[in-house]
Amino acid sequence: MKKYGLIGRNISYSFSKKYFADKFRSEGLADCSYEIFDLPDLSELKTVLADPEIRGLNVTIPYKREIQKYLDDIDPQAREIGAVNTVKVHPEGHLSGHNSDVYGFRQALAPFLEPHHERALILGTGGASDAVAYVLKTLGIEYFFVSRQKREGRYLTYGELTDIHVKSCPLIINATPLGTFPRVDTCPDIPYYALDERNLLFDLVYNPPETLFLKKGRERGAAVSSGLTMLELQAEKSWELWQ
Repeated sequence: MKKYGLIGRNISYSFSKKYFADKFRSEGLADCSYEIFDLPDLSELKTVLADPEIRGLNVTIPYKREIQKYLDDIDPQAREIGAVNTVKVHPEGHLSGHNSDVYGFRQALAPFLEPHHERALILGTGGASDAVAYVLKTLGIEYFFVSRQKREGRYLTYGELTDIHVKSCPLIINATPLGTFPRVDTCPDIPYYALDERNLLFDLVYNPPETLFLKKGRERGAAVSSGLTMLELQAEKSWELWQ
């Protein structure tokens, strides 16, 4: 048996197990399985890796940065990004880190981009935001991070956001877990009243398909996209990396 899985914390909401179960069934891969490993602390990774049949792991909140210290090598792109979401387990336990979020986000975002999407706000500063920032940089899109705490550089706090920001930065990406099932009544605190048809709201959250963040944007005429397509694309890229 070849085993794969997802490691994170409080991730019972994840669609990954079903996605890969469907994939293995449709492709006749009866010798493959995928599990959810909900780890209160990443030090418990050793219990997962104790299974000699583990071939690869996806990594999600909140371990995309921390996982790096457990790896034997990290590919140059993932190292530059500063976050890993895919781990390949080689023979004899050698662990290599990769980032398939970059591919997933770039491909999922591309169909929605318009020429006026020249500046962006990235909501959140966790590991997922690193991949988002990397993609925006390669696309030549200027960006600013929005976080709860004041920081130096290209950072704003939610309290500093005004209608001017959401108009001058029409692309807004939610890289926080806010709105994820079961807390579907939560969303990032931005001035939604200032949104209009020039805005594009992209949510990395995929469960539910329409978060409160996206609903508020749609009601103001903004273009919206959930993270489901990104999830599927990065999953396929992870599978490619595991082979």
